[in-house]
Order: sequence, then C-alpha cells, then structure tokens
Amino acid sequence: MSVQIGNLTEEYFNSGTLSMLPTQLFIDGKWVSSISGEEIETLDPGTAKVFAKVSAAQKEDVDFAVEAANKAFFNSWRDMKPSKRGDILSKAADLLEQKSDLFSVVEALDSGKPLAEAQGDVSNSVGALRYYAGCADKIQGDSFPLGEGVFSFSSVEAVGVTAHIIPWNYPLATTIRGVAPALAAGCTAVVKPAEQTPLTAMLLADIFKDAGLPDGVYNVIPGTGKGAGSPLVNHPKVQHITFTGSVGTGTLVMQAAARNISSVTLELGGKSPIVALADCDIEKTAEGVLWAIFYNAGQICSAGSRLVVDRTIHRELVDRIVEKTSQLKAGHALNNTNYGAINSKEQLDKISGFVERSKGRGIKAVCGGYPLANESTGEGWFYAPTIMDEVPMEDELVQEEIFGPVLTVQVVDGVEEAIKVANCTNFALAAGIYTQNISNALRLSRSIDSGQITVNDYWAGGIEVPFGGNRRSGIGREKGLEALKNYCSTKSITMAF
Repeated sequence: MSVQIGNLTEEYFNSGTLSMLPTQLFIDGKWVSSISGEEIETLDPGTAKVFAKVSAAQKEDVDFAVEAANKAFFNSWRDMKPSKRGDILSKAADLLEQKSDLFSVVEALDSGKPLAEAQGDVSNSVGALRYYAGCADKIQGDSFPLGEGVFSFSSVEAVGVTAHIIPWNYPLATTIRGVAPALAAGCTAVVKPAEQTPLTAMLLADIFKDAGLPDGVYNVIPGTGKGAGSPLVNHPKVQHITFTGSVGTGTLVMQAAARNISSVTLELGGKSPIVALADCDIEKTAEGVLWAIFYNAGQICSAGSRLVVDRTIHRELVDRIVEKTSQLKAGHALNNTNYGAINSKEQLDKISGFVERSKGRGIKAVCGGYPLANESTGEGWFYAPTIMDEVPMEDELVQEEIFGPVLTVQVVDGVEEAIKVANCTNFALAAGIYTQNISNALRLSRSIDSGQITVNDYWAGGIEVPFGGNRRSGIGREKGLEALKNYCSTKSITMAF
C-alpha cells in the first residue's frame, strides 16, 4: 500500500469521509451548485453509511451544460488541430496516473469493490486515454474512383454534443470509455454519472481542466435519472447518446433519441454463457469461471453468469469452482479483501429475491445463497458467492439478468446442445469457451450469438478490442477504433472539373 493510499484510508476510517471530494456540478469549466440547491447522498456499500453529498442537477442545470458544450464545440474544440486534441488527452492520462491513488480510493469507496479492483480500473482508464489520444489525428476520410473529370472524397467530422449516461458498477472506466473517443473525434461531452457513484467522473473534471481542455468541452451533472438523465437525453442539441445500463432504461433512451433523430450507442444487459467442453483444462476453467462471475461481486454486464458444462465433467468442475469460492473473503473495499460489496440495498434485495424464488422451485444452491455482512464490522451490503446447480433452460435464473454473484449451471450433452443452450436467452453480450480442441473453439465462436467471445481466458482483451452486444444486449460498439465511429459523421464531396 502506498503512503497516499495509507493516508487516505486512515482519514476515511477516522472521519467517515474524505476532505477533497467534489460536491458541485461542473459546467463550462466551473464548479457550480445546482439551481434548485438539491443534493443527493452517496453511500459506502461496505458500511451502508453516507460519506458524501453532491449537488443534484435538474432540467435547468442540464440546459446550461448542453449549451456550454454546444458553444465549446463550435467555438474551440471542433476546429482545434487534431494533434493538439491528442496532446490534451495524453496530458490528462499523465495527470490521472499521477493521481491514481486518490481515484482508486474514491472509486473503491463509491462502488464497494476491493481496492485492488479499483486500482485496475484506474490503470485501464489511463490506458484508454492514451489510446484515444493517439487516435485523434488519425481520423480521416477516403477518395472514390468516379473516373475522368470528377474528383470525389469524404470528410469525417465530429457530430457535436454527446451525452454520456454512466452506470454505477464501473464509474470511471465507463466514463472514459465513452468520453475519450468522443473528445478525440472533436465532440464535446455532458456526463450524467449514476447517482450512486458520481465522484470519480466529477474528479475527472479537474484532470481535464489541468490538462488544458477548453471550458465547456467536458461537463458533469450528477443527479437522478428523472431529474438529470431524462432532460439530457431529450435535449434537442444532443447529437449522440452513449448509454450503459438496463434494457428497460435503454429502451427509454432510444425513444428519447428518436424524437430528436439522435444516434445512440447502447450497452445493455447480459446473461453471458461460459461453455466448458469435455476436453477443457479443469483447473484453468474453474479459475476462469470463478473470476468471470465473482469479480466485482458479479456486478458486470458481461459477467460469465451461466456455466454451460458437459455432463461428463459437470460434477468435477463445479466441485472445483466451489472449492475456489471458499477462498473468497468479503470485506470493506479499503481493507482490500478479494471480494467486495453489493452497490446498494436495492440491488442486494434484487439478488436475494432471485435466489429465494429459485429455492422455492427446488433449485439447489451448492454454495452461498444468502446475504452476508462485513466479517469484521457486521455492516454493509454483501451477498455470498452463489452457485445454483442444474438449472432448467426456461428458469428465470437462466433467462433474466441478476447482476450479482450468482452462477447458474446448465448441464449439456455434447457440442450441439452446448450451442443451443448458449443461445437460449434474449441477451448476446459476451461468451467464453473452454476447450483444447481448436475446431470446436472455432465452431462455437461462429455459432454463439455474442458481441465478443473469448477462448480459454474469459477476460481476455483490452481497450483495443471492440465491445458491445447483439439483440437485447445493445446497439453499437465501444472501445477500439470502432468506438470513434459513434462520434463521427461522413460528408461526401464530389467535384466536376
């Protein structure tokens, strides 16, 4: 543990808060209180106690933020030399790296995830900023061969003001995942962080300002979905909306965008299968499944929440995962245990409801299946790592996103049934395959409907790899060069001479 992390941890446990936390909206380069004066509380999931309050934006604040972003787009950012935009993003990456201890501690407190996981999120965010910094001066058009006497080419241009609705499970990483390519392309951004976890998106405002970002290019308006999110996605000057969250809310975002003919990127729910074939490496598969579902206490859209396992290895593999699960120890984020809290009481109750209903239907929990409390204090929102065994395909544990540490096991006979079961839900976000047979790996990769598939390493990939879902899991792709397309429009120009 670094000296700064040690000092921040000591301050928090002594006072119940941190002194440097932001409390206001960030609009047009300034920290301002909401016009209404309303505030929202942010709670530490590890204690279930309030540790900060921030201004809550309403429609009037949203209007000011969008107008500031629109003004900055036309007056400074759109026409700035692309390499200069890249320099600013690169400087922001350096500053974020220098303040990684602060961001990691705040992210851990706000989300409830272990400090080591939060440190990984901050490191990945630094990498994302650097990746898109390098892209800023490489967005270019093309020419079209129309023959003698005609010259035709395209210009790739920024779309304008972009809105970013951020989820509570990865507040910083998801903010940067959308904002970095938007800024690299020349767009401006208005960010509405989740009301449960607003702090790191707010802290990021000072990073961008210190890096030289012009006023109005990055704006943050914490608040509720009704108070701030709805007026933002309905604003006529918002040209693109990037949303990560539930299918229900994503549907409302699409409806709002349709009214203004705004484009959308939607990363929605998942019920991602991990297919373990009979020839898989049992130890490697068990370790992969463990972290696919229990990392961030399963609160990940792309979590590997379904184990589709061949009957011949079913018992051996599940027993090995259960054995590994016993090594997970729940605790407060800053005590850096290897298993964190559930983000809110509402989410904890939702998870409990799924499991209790399944028990009533006779489905067996081979481990877990109950709420926990912090082992040292008895406080906080925790749920035991849970594995529900031999679940029928039509059961809600298979068909519905739980968004928590609950692994649903489905037993199959052979490759053909594995493909059918892997595709049995309306979601198609991610999938994992564990096999030592390259032919079966390729066959499954082609046959499983999913935005991304990994083989023998569930979390393989990085900022370079496009990410997004099919069907009810969303529209569009984030990360990689694909993400830049969300924030650009193509203008075709043809000249006769």
